[in-house]
Amino acid sequence: MSKGFSGIPGGMQGLMKQAQKMQADLARAQEEAAEITAEGSAGGVVKVVANGKNQLVSVTLAKEALNPEDADVLQEAFLAAANTALNEAQETVRQKLAKITGGMNLPGLF
Repeated sequence: MSKGFSGIPGGMQGLMKQAQKMQADLARAQEEAAEITAEGSAGGVVKVVANGKNQLVSVTLAKEALNPEDADVLQEAFLAAANTALNEAQETVRQKLAKITGGMNLPGLF
């Protein structure tokens, strides 16, 4: 057994098994990210749902929000709701990944 891996249970082989398991867990988490949804709403006139892959999946507008004179208010409400939904979805994915990686920050996974 190599001296460099003497502190790791199972040595190099154990390390490889751990890496393979983490890789499989991360691949599964990436597939499951599309199933994670989060919702954002603003002013009671806009509701946006986003998934864990940073995609908006639905937008619901209240009929009273469709007044052309209030277009700027609707735009601001939409942006606020969309950003809330996306941020919540990202946080849910981040928490799920932290469980898999033991808290290691691995940029670029999602």
